[in-house]
Amino acid sequence: MQSQKSFAKNQATGTLYLVPTPIGNLGDMTFRSVEILKTVDLIASEDTRNTQKLLNHFEIETRQISFHEYNTRERVPELVSKLVQGTNIAQVSDAGMPSISDPGHDLVVACIKNQVPVVPLPGANAGLTALIASGLSPQPFYFFGFLNRKPAEQKRQLEKLVPKKETLLFYEAPHRLKKTLKNMVAIFGGERQAVLCRELTKKFEEFLRGNLQELLTWASDNEVRGEFVVIVEGNQQEERLTESLPEMSVEDQVANLISTGEKPNDAIKQVAKLRGLKKQDVYNNYHHLKE
Repeated sequence: MQSQKSFAKNQATGTLYLVPTPIGNLGDMTFRSVEILKTVDLIASEDTRNTQKLLNHFEIETRQISFHEYNTRERVPELVSKLVQGTNIAQVSDAGMPSISDPGHDLVVACIKNQVPVVPLPGANAGLTALIASGLSPQPFYFFGFLNRKPAEQKRQLEKLVPKKETLLFYEAPHRLKKTLKNMVAIFGGERQAVLCRELTKKFEEFLRGNLQELLTWASDNEVRGEFVVIVEGNQQEERLTESLPEMSVEDQVANLISTGEKPNDAIKQVAKLRGLKKQDVYNNYHHLKE
């Protein structure tokens, strides 16, 4: 067990501050984040050129060092060494919270291992910003982030998510959005409700709400620009089946599940479980077989 008192006096090492940056609108930068960036000894930036624009805007003169996915192996030991020697470092990503979709997690783990305090600051996060305005259930939710770029691996990832009842959160780049939506339609079904959240906090912020098939049609018919948060409704089949029990026949329930892409045997198994019936009885009913 390890205990960290983030603001203890006479700390023997430096502190790693995880500082969120705006996801689009510079007005979302907090006073505390600006103060930390001004007072630390060093800023570890995912892209120093991008971060420099932010520093210039807030008149911050602190020195930067690059820290991204391509130099993680050599940079983590270097940064930890500086922290152990008493250097205070702020880590920032290009936009939003550090450690999400950037190498910050590796640095956090190394700091904890070396008894270096890790202090998180609250701030902008694209996933939660999109979720609360999506209209889909905000809790529970399952944050996935970026899906694998390889089509076959992406399909495997989506297949594992099919049974999840939680609202699903993904990040996606504009040039990959159409292919990702196509895979989601094939695996989740075109009727699954979803929301495309584009250019959050920026001038052209936009929310596109509909089912996956409608959103795929939109992505096919329009020029896709800007970074996206894709929010997909969780698997509600069991709840909807339960709600339909009083007015829908066993045969119709099975047929309804099959129409959403479920395999016949799996549909029969689900209906039998929900109704407390034997699987064979549901099978016979659906196929009009006499005992």
